[in-house]
Amino acid sequence: MAQVLEFKLPDLGEGLTEAEIVRWLVQVGDVVAVDQPVVEVETAKAMVEVPCPYGGVITARFGEEGTELPVGAPLLTVAVGPPAPGGESEGSGNVLVGYGTSEAPSRRRRVRPAPLGPHTAGGRTGADLPRTASAATGAGAPAVSTGPAHVRVAAAQAEGPVPVISPLVRRLAREGGVDLRHLAGSGPDGLILRADVEHALRAQAAHAPVAEAPTAPAVQAPAARISPVRNGIRTPLKGVRGAVADKLSRSRREIPDATCWVDADATELMRARAAMNAAGAPKISLLALLARICTAALARYPELNSYVDTDAREVVQLDHVHLGFAAQTERGLVVPVVRDAHARDAEALTAEFARLTEAARAGKLTPGELTGGTFTLNNYGVFGVDGSTPIINHPEAAMLGVGRIVPKPWVHEGELAVRQVVQLSLTFDHRVCDGGTAGGFLRYVADCVEQPAVLLRTL
Repeated sequence: MAQVLEFKLPDLGEGLTEAEIVRWLVQVGDVVAVDQPVVEVETAKAMVEVPCPYGGVITARFGEEGTELPVGAPLLTVAVGPPAPGGESEGSGNVLVGYGTSEAPSRRRRVRPAPLGPHTAGGRTGADLPRTASAATGAGAPAVSTGPAHVRVAAAQAEGPVPVISPLVRRLAREGGVDLRHLAGSGPDGLILRADVEHALRAQAAHAPVAEAPTAPAVQAPAARISPVRNGIRTPLKGVRGAVADKLSRSRREIPDATCWVDADATELMRARAAMNAAGAPKISLLALLARICTAALARYPELNSYVDTDAREVVQLDHVHLGFAAQTERGLVVPVVRDAHARDAEALTAEFARLTEAARAGKLTPGELTGGTFTLNNYGVFGVDGSTPIINHPEAAMLGVGRIVPKPWVHEGELAVRQVVQLSLTFDHRVCDGGTAGGFLRYVADCVEQPAVLLRTL
């Protein structure tokens, strides 16, 4: 006899206690596989897809998009096959990879929906299928159903699970309106690959009528409401944006910051990068070169790679550099962290910056990739501005800002010339060092920008 199991919002790790439903990836009545992502949620750290540990038919969902749920609240219910011997229903144990998993069962077995006819053993119909207490009472939200559970489970058993290489391929098909049951997979044993779905999408587009204007998929944004007191739109500060707001406010309250800046001639640095990239090896990004300069400067001025322990009234100097960098996304500003940046060369830094930037734009950064930074590099020059006095990323002690690199008149070797000039700024916690240390750090960075050969002394 089929069971209806309840899947609750799992422990998200990193001390997180709630999440906002951004987008449901399944509908009531859909057949899901074990570990298939079923909902996209946003926490104060990142946006992630939550996989369901059960395989079967979705019988109910709890919470609309935009709703905030606490950890442990019901997410959905799934009609699965008969329980395993001993009365225990087993899932995968992999509730949320990278965010803490539930306790894995001693034996992992993929549970398949059991065959059910109009009447099951004992004379029960699908309407009599057992439910969990919260599902039966509609805890959290009313259960939505699209038909008798036994009909959906029977259909799932009759057709069987569609063999798909990954949940991402299943999602691609769902968003493109491709029925996977009608595809012949080109993989081993008929496994449906991404190329099969893309081929079906191209064929579908070739036969589709010409639309007036294609529209891009809407980006889910925090729910806004019109203020009843004053005119204007109110947007809740929650999720990633709310966490950033709290952190910036705390930084302003606790850190007595100061900023110094200097203009530097970046012509030689740009020439050195062009020479590196002309050699046919993997391209080196400008951000990676600036990061390499940062780590060299921190080795000379380690006071800036620290934080203040306010409870102990101590400055804690760190022996490793976890370099954060500001990345603007559609959902707001995030600061991914490159672990052990001091131990990476320019090629490795370039690759890691690219990986983290792509993950940030896709909303796939994990809490571990957003926390633990010791120093931040802020390249605000990408916005076309020359300078800034940024807020320090609490609890760090400093942030290096880099403006745009533009041709400007410059005195070079005693003569006026047009050179590539950049403004560098350092915002620092005045509790960890004085202006002499901050000025020395910034001057060393500027020297490396103007004469990249200076770096050879530290390699």
